[in-house]
Amino acid sequence: MSQETPSYGGQAVIEGVMFGGKHINVTAVRRKNQEITFLEVPKSDKSWVIKLRKIPLLRGIVSIIDSSAKGSKHLNYSAESFAEDETEPEEAAKQKDTAKEKKKDEGWSLGMIFGVAVMGILSFLFGKLIFTLVPVFIETYLFEGVINNYILRNLVEGAIKLILLLVYLTAISQTPVIKRLFQYHGAEHKVISAFEAGEELTVENVQKYSRLHYRCGSSFMMLTIILGVVIYSVFPWSSLTERVLQRIILLPVVIGVSFEVLKGTNAVRDVPWLKYLGYPGLWLQLLTTKEPKDDMVEVSIASFNRMRELDAMIEAKGYIDESVSGGVLDPAKG
Repeated sequence: MSQETPSYGGQAVIEGVMFGGKHINVTAVRRKNQEITFLEVPKSDKSWVIKLRKIPLLRGIVSIIDSSAKGSKHLNYSAESFAEDETEPEEAAKQKDTAKEKKKDEGWSLGMIFGVAVMGILSFLFGKLIFTLVPVFIETYLFEGVINNYILRNLVEGAIKLILLLVYLTAISQTPVIKRLFQYHGAEHKVISAFEAGEELTVENVQKYSRLHYRCGSSFMMLTIILGVVIYSVFPWSSLTERVLQRIILLPVVIGVSFEVLKGTNAVRDVPWLKYLGYPGLWLQLLTTKEPKDDMVEVSIASFNRMRELDAMIEAKGYIDESVSGGVLDPAKG
């Protein structure tokens, strides 16, 4: 990837893909009638958030929390679209009319947007805290008094954390909805890889690329496990209470360092030998991504192209017309 090529990111949603641009986040969702609908949410970052994103270590924490907050709105949109498609036509029409009236009266108020953002942040923090602390209690229950070296116990804790993650991902991937979500995750990666390689974004071209990508949240999860063991081992502990408090206090450090290492592994992915640094994260993506179907890649391309199109329009005009907008792509017209 050349220095001039922008670095884009995205995430899979239910029956669709979200891509984040410089000025706007766009989600494309495949509906039951085969239409592709869009949720377009222009970015409105505060100046202090932009500044924090430039500070090493802190930028990782800010980026992860920010993406959790903003991503929740797009996940809600995809979930609501999916639920609407699964509802009987008469009931769906009734609910749609009610929703329109409510939206007309309330709109996307600042309070609503703030509420969605807060829920996204709290969900991320709660989930990360649980995933960090549960292995501590399991390791303590199983190995306290058996292993006396705290570094070895940290390694066992990391192994338990990895096992829990693998079991969880394997279990949820068996459900039809999550399996399709992981296929859309693969479609997102393929589109980014094709774009970074300078390919024309057609379904045929995009499908040639790997569903794995160095710059992925799955790789980030793996890094937090590996680097967590290293960071925790720098600080000895002598009791369960001290160990739990240490994990909570050092959690931001683990997140920040993992983010920097993730950026580093992506930067050296084309360098012989150094490229292997990112392999643990790629191995985990074998679980969190699946090979997408052509129609899924089509949705991913539509989302990416719409994001790029709107980004260019905003750049040209120098301002944003609306806080939230939406659209429909007729599959017959493209």
